[in-house]
Amino acid sequence: MTPQLDSDGRLRHLLTLDGLPRDTLCRLIDRAGQIRDAALGRTPRRQVLDGTTICTLFFEPSTRTRSSFHIAAQRLGADVLNFDASTSSTRKGETARDTLRNLEAMGVRGFIVRHADDGAVAALAAEAGEGTALINAGDGRSAHPTQGLLDVLTIRQAKGADFSRLKILMVGDVNHSRVARSDLHALRTLGAGEIRVCGPTSLLPDDGTLAGCATGQDFDAMLDGVDVVMMLRLQRERMEEGLVSSLEDYHRDYGLTTTRLKRAAKDAVVLHPGPINRGVEITDEVADGPQSLVLRQVSNGVAIRMAVLEMLLG
Repeated sequence: MTPQLDSDGRLRHLLTLDGLPRDTLCRLIDRAGQIRDAALGRTPRRQVLDGTTICTLFFEPSTRTRSSFHIAAQRLGADVLNFDASTSSTRKGETARDTLRNLEAMGVRGFIVRHADDGAVAALAAEAGEGTALINAGDGRSAHPTQGLLDVLTIRQAKGADFSRLKILMVGDVNHSRVARSDLHALRTLGAGEIRVCGPTSLLPDDGTLAGCATGQDFDAMLDGVDVVMMLRLQRERMEEGLVSSLEDYHRDYGLTTTRLKRAAKDAVVLHPGPINRGVEITDEVADGPQSLVLRQVSNGVAIRMAVLEMLLG
């Protein structure tokens, strides 16, 4: 039994994809696919969570993830409370645990939590009362499980359910990326045939995160014949920290262009978790081109988050 599963193996919280049973992962992406196929956004609201109050409890900034969860919860009929720690009682010294307990006392049943510290969401989940569910919306470098789920859903829609025949390349700053870690957990669980990871040595972890992956620094060589290219966002502070010499050098060595993309399989698809640094990780022509699934990822994000909320609280 993992902390996010109850004694019967049912999902109580969604904290990480690491160790999440394959059956549970597949049920989530299957359900999200059904929601997506039902023309999400053009159907009447489903009242599965009517009368349920959900809080987006964000201790670090976010626009895309918070908005996606907000829309997902509303489409299920929930009442949504947006809690911004930068303007809240936490600024006066209240602990995250006390904040959680106070909101529970007001009748909040679901918490979507984003935090800068590794393990912070799991620590809060350990304090949650019976019947309260927490969803990790990104913590530190460790996990962003709904992003991992929406990414594998997007790949499955484009390439089919048999991940064992796929060659998948992840490019960029894996060391500081919670998205990369959740993607790797999901891809391993689904039995991806080959996972390649490419980036500057300074941006690749050396702690076992990449166990079983083929790694390298030659982007052109690593692109050869891959079916899926997963680009990661480069945070500009990495240049300030001296981990990247310049944005121009990074783009020269690791930026995805239409010319480079031709090295991949003819029907290869491109993913990026956003927000995109155009002209750094990826060019406009690729980001907006026919092989890009970036907007499909965004759309799938709402469907995945609806499926997660439905499973936990429905």
